[in-house]
Amino acid sequence: MSPGYALDHIALGLHRIADGVPFLTGELGGRFKDGGPSGNFTGAQWTFADGERLELIEPLGEPGGFMHRFLAARGPGVHHVTFKVPDIAVAAERVRSFGYEVVGYNDDSPYWKELFLHPKQALGIVVQLAEEQPLPDGMEPWGAGWEPAPAPPRAEPPARVVGLRLTAKDAAAVRRQWGELLGGRQRTEDGCLSFEWPDSLLRLSVRLDAATGDGPEAIELRCRRRLILAPDDRFGARFEQVG
Repeated sequence: MSPGYALDHIALGLHRIADGVPFLTGELGGRFKDGGPSGNFTGAQWTFADGERLELIEPLGEPGGFMHRFLAARGPGVHHVTFKVPDIAVAAERVRSFGYEVVGYNDDSPYWKELFLHPKQALGIVVQLAEEQPLPDGMEPWGAGWEPAPAPPRAEPPARVVGLRLTAKDAAAVRRQWGELLGGRQRTEDGCLSFEWPDSLLRLSVRLDAATGDGPEAIELRCRRRLILAPDDRFGARFEQVG
């Protein structure tokens, strides 16, 4: 039985969110949704053609936070994928039943509860599971009033973010994590194992390669116009236009 999870967004870690704004807006046509500081990081999200979302996160405060550690170890790049779940406590039990360790469990707020799977267990990427509840009337949302760096004019038409492609060595581990644990519906496309969720605009696809380590490979995009996707060290991530 499906656990009722949905892939919500893909997050990239950068030294500065401002470095990513010109590309997300001026080339991909993204529209700023919301964002702001939260503890030892600042995050911001952009929406694209059909409402799919990418998030940029940067370190905040003194060195030692998770984003400082991530950037020091790997440099900019894809940091995590987030799944919305109906009940975080039930999700934690499910994760443990599959033999994964729950890290960063936080249920202090009635409106946002979360846990994480460590990339050493989760095929080379941080996986966040989050339960979100509506805010009461009159309560300001996260980051109310915060704005990112000024952006160039939005490109038209906006690109559609298809999803994230990863690499992995073990097909059985791939099916177990993205399919059995997280409820993705599997199919094979272009030689990759592809996973989709009924309530998600994004997919995950996995290219099996015994010689390559587990982890993110590229963010896949579609657009009616030809996108300029030259390598950009500020992102540390590949963007590819797919058919």
